[in-house]
Amino acid sequence: MEKAEELITGLSEKEKYKKDNDISDELFKIWEDRITKALDDSLEIELPYLESGELKPRNFAIYSYATYLIPGEVIEATILTDSSSTLIFSELYKITNSENKEFEKIKSGESQTGILQFEVKEKGLYKIVIQPEIEANTSFQIGIKKSPTYLFPVLNGANADIGSYWGDMRDGGKRDHKGIDIFADRGTPVIAPTSGRVGFTGEKGLGGKQVWLRDSKRKQSLYYAHLDSIVPDLGRVNIGDTLGFVGNTGNAKTTPPHLHFGIYRSNDGAIDPLGFVYLTEEPENQKLDKSEIAPRLKVNSQIANFRNKPASNNSSVIKKGKQGEILMVQGKTADWFHVRDSLDRSMFIHESLVQAIN
Repeated sequence: MEKAEELITGLSEKEKYKKDNDISDELFKIWEDRITKALDDSLEIELPYLESGELKPRNFAIYSYATYLIPGEVIEATILTDSSSTLIFSELYKITNSENKEFEKIKSGESQTGILQFEVKEKGLYKIVIQPEIEANTSFQIGIKKSPTYLFPVLNGANADIGSYWGDMRDGGKRDHKGIDIFADRGTPVIAPTSGRVGFTGEKGLGGKQVWLRDSKRKQSLYYAHLDSIVPDLGRVNIGDTLGFVGNTGNAKTTPPHLHFGIYRSNDGAIDPLGFVYLTEEPENQKLDKSEIAPRLKVNSQIANFRNKPASNNSSVIKKGKQGEILMVQGKTADWFHVRDSLDRSMFIHESLVQAIN
């Protein structure tokens, strides 16, 4: 009956959390309003990213990170805690107007598992917002990574084998490259990055010996060109099946053997395939002693730069710190602390510039 009532009334996951835990309107509003603060924060991260810390009851901690994503990438945020009963709410937003800080909510994660996953359709700057339940009292580790939608289309291939990218000039600037070129020894198997049906095989035009594989789930076709030979009688194929072998047929006769790999959509034509196959790193395991993450820190340097990224290079200074300034700790990533100052601004500061307050 309760489940039926929730469906009828259309309770969101957060509203159900409020109802199940009999949270007052006033307390719930304070907690819910933290989303506005998270969207206003200006932290950016490179993926993969890992952060560890301690959650305390009614601390109203909230975490948000912006990162640039392209079509074909799958972003995944996982929040692990020492308590299996702790709820962690996560949301993914696309930044539609960075100057005015306008956002579109794209996806909500699963509060029970602490997992958010989304396959990116449009390139742009995205923001992940992570919010623990009000009474959370546990250690945590946030892991955010991205991975390609597809398998790499050349067997045992690597990113370093990609020798030409989308948009590179062709024929003296008369046309642009509508795919990527993956170089490999002649005869190296090329494989199906996903399950689908082969719509065409044969030899014609600039592509020479070629295979077209239809991905019905995403309503797009995968194009393999310059093959040395093609596996006969291809029809329905499974992920990892061999389709043919690397060569240099068609207009690639004067180049080393390689696979031209492209993706086409009926409405958009050719699209950049890089995000669909580019191999990405897994987050390295980060083991921090709990004593490393004090709840408060004090600036111990006369000059202290607070940054928008956990890095000295390729980051912006949010503000200059003052010696003795007190900071509230959100977590730690490698040798950088994620902190909030007295104005509730979220920033990174290097561990050499602060000391714990006992």
